[in-house]
Amino acid sequence: MEMNVEIVYYKSPIGALEIRSSGNYITHILFVNSWRGNKINEDAIVFTEPKSVAIKECIQQLNEYFAGERRVFTFDKDQSGTAFQQKVWRELMNISYGRTISYLELSKRIGDTKAIRAVGTANGNNSICIVVPCHRVIGSNGDLVGYGGDLWRKKWLLEHEGKIANGLQTLF
Repeated sequence: MEMNVEIVYYKSPIGALEIRSSGNYITHILFVNSWRGNKINEDAIVFTEPKSVAIKECIQQLNEYFAGERRVFTFDKDQSGTAFQQKVWRELMNISYGRTISYLELSKRIGDTKAIRAVGTANGNNSICIVVPCHRVIGSNGDLVGYGGDLWRKKWLLEHEGKIANGLQTLF
C-alpha cells in the first residue's frame, strides 16, 4: 500500500530541486533537468507550500544548508535500494562536511576495493542528493567526476562547503 506521496519543487541557488516524501520520510531530492532529474520546463514550475511535515522540515534544513548554517541533515529519509547500495549510501553519510574522498577510498571504507565500479554506480544511483552527500566523492587524481546533478553543481556544492568549513575561496 502506497503511503501518501507528496512532490514539491524547491528553488535552490543552483537550480530547482524536486523533493518527494512518502509518509514521514523524504524519498527523493533531485535536480530537475539534470542527468538524473526529471526533464521539465523550469519556467513552468509552480513552487507551492508543502503540506507534509517531512517536506517542510527538509526545506527548512536545505535553506539553512544553502545559507551556510547547517552541515548535517536530521530529517527522516528512506531511499529504496539494494543492500549494497544502502551500505554505500550509509558510508556517504560519514564523509565530513567540506571534505572529499575518492571512489577508491569509499570502496575501502565499505571493505571491498575490488568493488570500486559498483561503488561508483551505487553513488550515482543516490536519489537524495546533497543530504546523502554523493557530491563529496571525487576521482583518485582529485578530478571532479560523475555527478547525477551535473558537474558544475558538484563543483558549486564542494566550494560552498569548503568556504564554510575551511574558509577557502575555491577547492578546484
